[in-house]
Amino acid sequence: MLVHRLGAPSDLDPLLERVRDVRVVMIGEATHGSHDYYRIREQLTRRLIAECGFSFVAVEGDWPDCDRVNSSVTAAPGGAVEPQTTLERFERWPTWMWSNAETARFCRWLRAWNLERPEPSRVGFHGLDVYSLWESMQAIFDYLGEEDPASLEAAQDAYRCFEPYGKQVEEYGLASRFVSARCEQEVVRLLARTREHAATDGPGAFSAWQNAEVVAGAERYYREMVAGGPGSWNIRDGHMADTLDRLLDRYGPGARGVVWAHNTHVGDARATDMAADGMLNIGQLARERYGPDGVVLIGFGSYRGTVTAAPRWGSPAEAMVVPPARPGSLEHRLHELMPDRAVLVFGGPDQPGWVTDALDHRAIGVVYDPSFESWGNYVPTRLGERYDAFVWCDETSALHPLPALTTLGEMETYPAGV
Repeated sequence: MLVHRLGAPSDLDPLLERVRDVRVVMIGEATHGSHDYYRIREQLTRRLIAECGFSFVAVEGDWPDCDRVNSSVTAAPGGAVEPQTTLERFERWPTWMWSNAETARFCRWLRAWNLERPEPSRVGFHGLDVYSLWESMQAIFDYLGEEDPASLEAAQDAYRCFEPYGKQVEEYGLASRFVSARCEQEVVRLLARTREHAATDGPGAFSAWQNAEVVAGAERYYREMVAGGPGSWNIRDGHMADTLDRLLDRYGPGARGVVWAHNTHVGDARATDMAADGMLNIGQLARERYGPDGVVLIGFGSYRGTVTAAPRWGSPAEAMVVPPARPGSLEHRLHELMPDRAVLVFGGPDQPGWVTDALDHRAIGVVYDPSFESWGNYVPTRLGERYDAFVWCDETSALHPLPALTTLGEMETYPAGV
C-alpha cells in the first residue's frame, strides 16, 4: 500500500499512475455536500482528461438536466454559453448535488478545454440516473416531433399510460401492486422505436434513445420501490451501469469514462454488508464487466467538518456540523494515523488490519441527522477490497449551492438517500 501526503494538485500523481491504462475511473464521495470532495475530484478529473485522454464524465444525476450541461460544455448548437445557467435549471430535489459552485467551476473549465478542440474529440458531461421519467418523456416528444414524427404514436401511448398518475409516479407503482396498471408494453414499444432510430442517426437520436431507456428503467424502478427492500436499488444501479456501457459504445473504440457518484454506489458492494442484504452497485458491476484491470474505484472519507444536507427528505439544504467520527470507525483510525490529507493506493502484501478488516465507514446521504452518529451513518467495509484507492481529508467544509428553485421531488430512496 502506498500513502502519499496530499497538498498541491501534483500530489495526485500516484493516482494518475494507478489509473493510466484503465477504461473507467469511478470517483466517490462520502457525502453529497462536502466542498473538499468535489474540489479534489475536480482536480483529479481535469488531469484525467488533459493527461490521460478520458472521453466523458458521467454523474449520479438525471439525463435531461445533464444533457443541457453537455450541450453547454461541448459548445453544441443551441447550448448555453455559461454552463452555470444550465446547472441553475436543475429542479429535482436535492438540487445542490450538481447545482453548486464547485460543479460550475469544473464545467466552465471543461467548456474552455473543449473549445480548443475539434468537435469529435470534445469531452462530454452526462447523467446516469433513472428518476427523470416525465422530463425524459418530454425530451422524447421534442425530438420525435422534429426528427421522427412517425414514432410519435409510440411515445403518446406510453405517456397516456402514465398520465392518470400525474407527476407522482410512485402512485403508478402502488397501483401496479393491486391492479393490472402496467405500462411495460407501451414502454417497450417506445424503446424499440427510439433504439432503432438511434442506430442510424446522430447525437440527438442517441439522447432520445437514452431518455427512452430512462422511461423503461423508471417504470421498473417505481414498481419495485413500493415493495421495499433492495430491488429498486439494484434496478437503479443496474440502469446506471447500463448507461455507462452505452456511453462507452457511443464514444467509440478506446473511449474512457470518469464516473462521479456517492461512495455507496462507487465502492464495491461485495466488500460491505450491502452484499448480505442482496444489494449490488455500479462499482461491483464495473469490476465484473470490465475486469479488475479495467476499472479503478476511488473512495473518500473524513473525520469531522461541515456538510450541506437536509434535516428531512424534501426540505431545504443547510450547512450542518459533522461531529468527529465515532471510536472504532475507519475514520477514527485514519484520524490517528494519517496526515490532514492523504492519498492511499491499495495493493501489495502485508497490508495493515484497518485495510483488510471490516470497520465502520461513514456514509452521509442528502438527509443527515448528526445525532444518529452513535448508531447510524456507517457501513461496515473492508477498505482495501471496496476501493482501489482512497482520498483522506481529516476535516471538510460544506458545499456551496447555487440559487435554485426546487419544484420536483421523489420518494425517499433506498437506502438513506444516496
